[in-house]
Amino acid sequence: MARYCEKCWNILANEMAEADGATAAPGPEPDPDDMTWIEPPVCPECGASIRVYPTNYDRWVSLAMVELPAKDVPEAFRWRLTRLPTRSLVPAEIVAVRVRGIDPLPGEPVVPAHSMMCVPEWGEP
Repeated sequence: MARYCEKCWNILANEMAEADGATAAPGPEPDPDDMTWIEPPVCPECGASIRVYPTNYDRWVSLAMVELPAKDVPEAFRWRLTRLPTRSLVPAEIVAVRVRGIDPLPGEPVVPAHSMMCVPEWGEP
């Protein structure tokens, strides 16, 4: 396998993120001493709750709150959430991975990108 320098990796990762629609900003790091309730982030366009996850190439994507059968989600919007392997028995991190290569079965659940379900709120005329 090839290894990229930092500059080349960022160029490649940014191109992949642009193609996949993974352009969300990462959420703020919670303060471990803060005990207040953390609300899920909301879409600035439509106001719906979203899930923001890191991708497997170090960028962030906004995903819908529900899973849908693959037959109901166009190819360009299909994501899966997967746990990164760690040495401990406790899963440490979840990343979003675009579904590519082999198409999932029609009834197999996938997580759609929020951009597929986003309906912007329209102001009053």
